[in-house]
Amino acid sequence: MQISVVGLDIAKQVFQVHAADVEGRPVAQLKLRRAQVLDYFRALPPCLIGMEACATAHHWARELSALGHAVRLMPPAYVKPYVKRNKTDAADAEAIAEAVTRPTMRFVPVKSAAQQAALMLHRVRELLVRQRTMLATAIRAHLAEFGIIAPQGIHRVEKLANEVNNPAVPPLARDALMLLVDELASVWQRIDELEVRLVALHRADEVSRRLASIPGVGPITAMAIANTVPDPSMFRSGREFAAWLGLTPKSHSSSGKDRLGRISKRGDRYIRHLLYVGAGNAIRFAKARAATGEAWIRGLQERRPPKVVIIALANKMARIAWALMIRGQCFRSPAVVAA
Repeated sequence: MQISVVGLDIAKQVFQVHAADVEGRPVAQLKLRRAQVLDYFRALPPCLIGMEACATAHHWARELSALGHAVRLMPPAYVKPYVKRNKTDAADAEAIAEAVTRPTMRFVPVKSAAQQAALMLHRVRELLVRQRTMLATAIRAHLAEFGIIAPQGIHRVEKLANEVNNPAVPPLARDALMLLVDELASVWQRIDELEVRLVALHRADEVSRRLASIPGVGPITAMAIANTVPDPSMFRSGREFAAWLGLTPKSHSSSGKDRLGRISKRGDRYIRHLLYVGAGNAIRFAKARAATGEAWIRGLQERRPPKVVIIALANKMARIAWALMIRGQCFRSPAVVAA
């Protein structure tokens, strides 16, 4: 029997293969070491290969596609219902082979190496920002033990760092705090260097420049969306894109009664966080509010809490971003469209 569908459960060293024919009957189940994977699939005729989407899945998808196979990546949460009883590598591979043939299955587009490299800059920057926050919090807490404080805000920490030489700080504590101050300055410099590179990539990317025309969306947010969503047509609408980012309410509906809860927080947490921060800044500034629709924002603020308003605007920004990517246009304010 000829192999038509393959479910591949990837790992660091041992890969599980579940091969089936065109009617779904199992043909082969075997384990492969990492060095054997490409040789095995090179010997197979072109077939459909399913994998769970993860960080390394895009690399294997590119490698197997180069061998002539059709590769489909699926969210692990969508594969889970097809796992029978206990979780094993063989059961996971069988579930992947079953899920990849479903006509209603949703697939993840395969990212290129360049897109993954650009997203890696975002991930490294995010890690360094967390480290900067940890260092700043530690400096604040330790100086507060000696009665030295500063106003809120990350940029106020530089002024606070100068207080390390305050006579109220004992010499032993001063030596320890200087290690944190030097590390904070080093991390801050690395963040600035990464942001310069991200802005340069943003200026060279047409899609990113169009996304940055949305009020509240800066170069970093625009680049993150452009690299994370290489094919916006995978979403049927802007609402589906916003739901993929976790910016729509959870549904607990039954018996004809619609019950909507808090936002789902599914999907890409990084982009959702950037949109939330951008929406908060857009509400603060009059020019951005006017471009987005000040009457709409004011109406929400009269009947909803502040954070709910920010989430609503972030949802709207996500829908606008999808529309701009699909239509190939730049953002136009409602007043310009009406005119």
